[in-house]
Amino acid sequence: MTITAAADGSALGNPGPAGWAWYVNDDCWRAGGWPHGTNNMGELMAVLDLFRSTAHLAGEDLHILCDSQYVINSVTKWMPGWKRKGWRKSDGKPVMNVELLKEIDQALVGRKYTFEWVRGHAGHDLNEAADDRARAAATAYQQGVAVRQGPGFGAAADAQAPSGGTAPAAAQGPQGQPAAPATRAAPALAGQQQLFGEPSLFEEPDLFSELDEDTMPAPGTDASPEAIVEALERELLRPETRADPGRTGVLLHPDFTEIGSSGRIWTRDAVLMSLEDHPGTPIELELLGADRLGERTVLLTYRSHARSGTALRSSLWVHDGAQWRLRFHQGTPEA
Repeated sequence: MTITAAADGSALGNPGPAGWAWYVNDDCWRAGGWPHGTNNMGELMAVLDLFRSTAHLAGEDLHILCDSQYVINSVTKWMPGWKRKGWRKSDGKPVMNVELLKEIDQALVGRKYTFEWVRGHAGHDLNEAADDRARAAATAYQQGVAVRQGPGFGAAADAQAPSGGTAPAAAQGPQGQPAAPATRAAPALAGQQQLFGEPSLFEEPDLFSELDEDTMPAPGTDASPEAIVEALERELLRPETRADPGRTGVLLHPDFTEIGSSGRIWTRDAVLMSLEDHPGTPIELELLGADRLGERTVLLTYRSHARSGTALRSSLWVHDGAQWRLRFHQGTPEA
């Protein structure tokens, strides 16, 4: 017999109140979450809990429907290389969500499984059911109410991980149970987007402590706000940055807006929903101007060079009291 289940995650604000869920049918599903987490954490936890909840059926094939290529690639392509490198990426940086990935790696032993990518929010019944439950769990933590955990996969599932699963220490209570739900959260993610005219992605902070040395001004140079903002813009144009949800999420202001070349208006949430599967191609920046409009505001204007052509762009960066964030962007293809 083959067990077919959809697994999905949700994070309101990303990071923010987070939920996860897997779904076989209305009598066989499970959900949980944390007061603070990311969408990718939810996606991974859903897969991990599905393996745990079906451990008593280890001889059965497990067919997992997943709308996150990050999760599928992590489990089926990247993990062996990460393990050989001591759970570090090819650039030497630590792998994100490593504890969840290590637990998934252990849960896979002796299991027969396949992953199938399905497009999210496209009407796939199982995926929509898992998404609804993951978002409901995140919303429960946002509103401070009890999470509907679901019936699980029979009595054997009840002995598996608590509803929060693997979570940051601050998000757990006694005996590893989830802490009391959070009462506040950032706006929910929704929609899809293109950032700077290129499809893009996102995940966990902190971008500003992880910027590549060749993009940031040298230590001790007393870099001006203009120089710092230019360095951050260059970092944001890199596919590896746009493919890292946390780094991109920190760069973009909560009220970020983009007016795309098609005339469509994009929100921060819509950008972040799209970036994970579509980080885009490298974009070079030819600076035209960096003007300080106020003590906490810098306007960058530049020409971008990408495979698709050149465009004239403007980015408005603001300092929120802790760090510089991109508040507004607009691009116009150059004739």
